[in-house]
Amino acid sequence: MPGAAGTLPSSFVPPMTDFQLKDTNPLLGGGGKAAAFDLVEKMEYLFVRVVKARDLPAMDLTGSLDPYVEVVLGNFKCVTKHFEKNHSPEWNEVFAVPKDQVQGSSLVVELKDKDFVVDDFVGRVALDIVEVPTRAPPESPLAPEWYRLEDAAGRKLERGELMLAVWFGTQADEAFPFATHPDVTPAVDRRIHSVYNRSKVYHAPRLWYLRVNIINAHDVFVSDENRIPEVLCKAKLGSQVFVTKPIKSRSNIFTWNEVFVFVASEPFENDTLFLSVEDRVSPTKDEVLGRVHLPLTSINKRPDDRNVRPKWYDLKKPVFAVDVDQLKADKFASKVQARVSLDGGYHVSAEPVQYAGDFRPSAKQLWKKPVGVLELGVLQAEGLLPTKTRDGKGACDAYCVAKFGHKWVRTRTAVSDLSPRFHEQYNWDVYDHATVLTVAVFDNNQLDDSAGGGNRDSVLGKVRIRLSTLETDRVYSNSYPLLVLQPSGVKKTGEIHLAVRFSITSTLNTLLLYSKPLLPKLHYSHPLPLSQQQQAALRGHAANAVVARLGRMEPPLRREVVTYMLESQMHQWSLRRCTANLQRLSSAFSGVRMLAGWFVDVCRWANPITTLLVHVLYLLAVFFPASVLPTALLYMVFIAAWRYRFRPRKPPHMDAKVSNVEKVNPEELDEELDTYPTARSPEVVHARYFKLRNLATNVQVQAGNVATQGERLHQLLSWRDPRATVMFMAFCLVAAVTLYAIEFRLVALAAGLWVMRHPKLRKKMPSTAANLFRRLPARTDTLL
Repeated sequence: MPGAAGTLPSSFVPPMTDFQLKDTNPLLGGGGKAAAFDLVEKMEYLFVRVVKARDLPAMDLTGSLDPYVEVVLGNFKCVTKHFEKNHSPEWNEVFAVPKDQVQGSSLVVELKDKDFVVDDFVGRVALDIVEVPTRAPPESPLAPEWYRLEDAAGRKLERGELMLAVWFGTQADEAFPFATHPDVTPAVDRRIHSVYNRSKVYHAPRLWYLRVNIINAHDVFVSDENRIPEVLCKAKLGSQVFVTKPIKSRSNIFTWNEVFVFVASEPFENDTLFLSVEDRVSPTKDEVLGRVHLPLTSINKRPDDRNVRPKWYDLKKPVFAVDVDQLKADKFASKVQARVSLDGGYHVSAEPVQYAGDFRPSAKQLWKKPVGVLELGVLQAEGLLPTKTRDGKGACDAYCVAKFGHKWVRTRTAVSDLSPRFHEQYNWDVYDHATVLTVAVFDNNQLDDSAGGGNRDSVLGKVRIRLSTLETDRVYSNSYPLLVLQPSGVKKTGEIHLAVRFSITSTLNTLLLYSKPLLPKLHYSHPLPLSQQQQAALRGHAANAVVARLGRMEPPLRREVVTYMLESQMHQWSLRRCTANLQRLSSAFSGVRMLAGWFVDVCRWANPITTLLVHVLYLLAVFFPASVLPTALLYMVFIAAWRYRFRPRKPPHMDAKVSNVEKVNPEELDEELDTYPTARSPEVVHARYFKLRNLATNVQVQAGNVATQGERLHQLLSWRDPRATVMFMAFCLVAAVTLYAIEFRLVALAAGLWVMRHPKLRKKMPSTAANLFRRLPARTDTLL
């Protein structure tokens, strides 16, 4: 794949050292306002505010003037919008030029007249850079000043004045978020760039569950009385559609009593719930018998589990079904009874729970006070791979998006910069620290897009930081690797430098959160009647609602950006991720496996001294059982205290080893990155299908083996094998009498010594109990 290092082979995997988290030591706290910009470095800018002009001379024969202002500073050139036929225009635009890139000793502000061929020069204002004052918030804004226009020779003009304000400041200045940064190459459309060169804050919509309980319908009549009607009810909200089971009956009363759950987003002004009763005339055709429109603004919100009374709604017949005279003659209408409510006691998630940044319910009156504040400083990116060619050089138009809870932020787009410096700081209120901050870097492909937004923004990598892994009030300044999966393998596209700090308002309240459920209480006291598949579908609808809302803002967060941030592809099939989860499972139980192997060595007397010590410990446990649990708890305390020296000092990051991308097959990656429906040839799909069948066969066999062992346990008392059941009853009876007659500690002592007996006292054949268990029947005999 073309990049900074040329073409990579299909089996290329960068060294694992490139994927590690790195510590950084930036000079933080120089932004100007210590409380608001102490996680970023100080960046000085020259601010030029073009306010307005007055008493401008006429330039055309008709006496009209189409003025605009051009700010020239060395190689930088900034242009305001132009006004048609206006001698007293008002722009109120701000430009910010990095101080370390200021070239020359003078700032020239030229006022020009927009023309079809060549723009006419009207006048200019020249300022000495040395005389520009420095402003540091919280000082008041610098007052703009009127300047008389000059000609090209520096002589004052008789007419024309321009109001300007010029000062040196930092990114802590109030004008910085609204300033235009002149880092634009000629190949980039300045009008398009002006939309993306400012940082923005977005708020995702508040989502609600709309619960619809369709009970029954009365007075339903069909047009064909000779046919038994098959009536159903359809509920629709936007693109979400649910249909009840059709009921066949000659009666005009049809009862369903089915519950459907929709996802709705605030505000509800334009959202309407449609209920329609339809007759299934044929398998492919449903005839509408009546419908009702319910605006969501008319539906009651309930923050708790109180009962909602059902209501009767009149069904309006479609106009094309009957004539107008007949509609006027009708004295009654068909009715449908339904229970409809907006449930605000649940948390509506648009992303997997393990990556969520918020667990608050929909109803605001149920929100608790925040327990802390999360602060993020987006410092800079380094070593970004060029994704496009501009002016004969590799370029990348990078920007960052961060998400936590309902608040999303987007940095400005750094044009044609492979090591962009952002130094922007944001903060969020934290309501639960068992949440995740997500930061991703994208390449903006809209700047020179002649297709009108048809290009997709490219993904450069992602970082997830779980707040519960951060120490309180500590600043974590690290460089995170940006990793993306491609058909050729995992690829490092660069690094992103972040500074993160999590501060809590009350240690006691934060500790009390560990005793509370993760989700609102209605998820446990009154869980939604949904299957896992239905919950995944609702999560998809919620993600679509977030995509639609953020896509209508300016500049829009594009669909591919929002879906990537919301982990919408997480639950799709991936052999690589399946293998990674199996490795995680194996690693999680590796301690149990090691303990079992150690005990087997003890029983085999592999190390006689260790085995004798275990015998002594076992005797102490048998004769002094009250000390077993306290000793085990003290041992855990000791282990935790010992491991404190080796505690993690860095936040978690994308781990290529845990993600199983070191030895992944390119064919598996191609299958994972394939679209749906597939874009591959039928031969490739067939090969993947049979490979999946082989994998599923192994899973099927293992699941069958586990089920067989469980069924054999049930067969001990089921009399399916009467002789085995009698033997087990006799064993239980003898064991019960023995335990009544002999002290339990003696039985435990004898059993322990028997298990750990010397190999010379063992037989190589399986034990009697194992032989009996393996001979028990299972339901495998009844499978087809």
